[in-house]
Amino acid sequence: MPYEIYISTTRKRLALVKDGKVIKRYPIGVGKMLTPTPTGTYTIINKAPNPGGPFGVMWMGLSRPHYGIHGTDTPSSIGKYVSKGCVRMQNNHVLELSQIVPIGTKVLIRA
Repeated sequence: MPYEIYISTTRKRLALVKDGKVIKRYPIGVGKMLTPTPTGTYTIINKAPNPGGPFGVMWMGLSRPHYGIHGTDTPSSIGKYVSKGCVRMQNNHVLELSQIVPIGTKVLIRA
């Protein structure tokens, strides 16, 4: 896979990496203190456009059950500790990212 996704929960940033070089950075919202975003190495296992509810226009499920990278119906939550552990993105950003990365892309989440 030429692509990898690096997520920093403290910086609240997602970096898209291709062949070892950062090609795009996005602001994100991450888990609250009581429901933190889990650190570790995962893969994108599915994509669901228009999943409904608070997930915005796209859901990309991670290999850790019940966690994913998704859009939001609350754009003001980006840049904050607000979720139940998922990674929130602006809807236009998650659409762009989902069109670039294939299922199977590695996602590294660090503090």
